[in-house]
Amino acid sequence: MKSKFLTAGLIAAMMVPATMPVAAQAQTREIRKDRADVREEQRELRNAQRRGDRSDIREERRELRDAKGDLRDSRQDWRQDRRYSNYRAPFKYQQFRVGSTLRSNYYGASYRPTYDSRWGVPRAGRNLTYVRHYNDLLLVNERNGRVVKVYRNHFNWRR
Repeated sequence: MKSKFLTAGLIAAMMVPATMPVAAQAQTREIRKDRADVREEQRELRNAQRRGDRSDIREERRELRDAKGDLRDSRQDWRQDRRYSNYRAPFKYQQFRVGSTLRSNYYGASYRPTYDSRWGVPRAGRNLTYVRHYNDLLLVNERNGRVVKVYRNHFNWRR
């Protein structure tokens, strides 16, 4: 009986996705929706221009401008997300170079930000993880703690 509960618990734990926080997902979803709205409004404007009705063209331009404004506002809200803005490690800043070895407490779970494709960096491969050290983003080999890649001042643009 105990093994059935253990098996069911393990299956349930494996099914829960390890993704970014809900707030970040909602912001990302909103930006995607706003981009789709802009594309739709651009299509409608092109169709109105083909038909040649001035009042339709004027209205579609206004709707496209509104959709672009919504997208701009969504992006600005995402940029002002302050989850990482006041980040400070409990140790002083140190510039890491490729090949440096980190102690395991430097790449613990609390220093591993959830990967986000908007960072403009490739997804970490097998046995690699991204670690935040102040405004730097480090790609670290989890097995030996070696720094594989350094992105200096990567989070500085968020301010």
